[in-house]
Amino acid sequence: MSRITRKELKSDKFALEVGLGISFFEHHKSEAVKYGAIAIGVIVLIFGYTYYQRGQHSTRQQALATAIRVQEAPVGQSGNGGLAFPTQEAKDQETVRVFAELETKYSGSAEGEIAQYYLGSIKADQGKLAEAEKLFQAVAQKGDEKYASLAKLSLVQIFFADGRADQGEKMLRDLIANPTIFVSSEQATITLARFLAPKKPAEARKLLEPLRNRVGNVGQVALTLLAEIPQ
Repeated sequence: MSRITRKELKSDKFALEVGLGISFFEHHKSEAVKYGAIAIGVIVLIFGYTYYQRGQHSTRQQALATAIRVQEAPVGQSGNGGLAFPTQEAKDQETVRVFAELETKYSGSAEGEIAQYYLGSIKADQGKLAEAEKLFQAVAQKGDEKYASLAKLSLVQIFFADGRADQGEKMLRDLIANPTIFVSSEQATITLARFLAPKKPAEARKLLEPLRNRVGNVGQVALTLLAEIPQ
């Protein structure tokens, strides 16, 4: 299995502006740019962090909020005396530990699904794609449809990276036909067009043309991609 580079796994402008049904990111863009997990992995954390900040205090929710705080903690001395880690390696180890504990303890719950998805994101960011795929597949097959759609979108990146383009295309077309609040039909369409553009430019243009006149970020991204596709 080929390794996806860290740069490719980082959430890019496309993921931040087109994911989660457009409107969510319109109102949470400042939070979104803070995170660096694989592509759409940031969506779960942003959603979770926002949700828990609104005063929800169950045991599972508090555990997830704690895990998110570990993920957010800086490396080096904290300026305000809060949680910080001496090295990135130490932070990564603790982040894996708290999310793995959350996944095991609350398996089957929404918080457990979020933890499992985030662990997959960490493994993918480390280039451990076989482990990441296993975690994403579990969420895609058993998780709530919202988290399942995110897992499928992450699986698509792995499929295209290691030559399983047919599987990636099939999964994206399924997401286009069955959008969720976390993965819109427009996002899945643009993702598919981006992957098809190098080898099937005509098909990519066909997918993007209906989106080019959409108001807002969808139209802007579609126009940008259309300009990059060779005639």
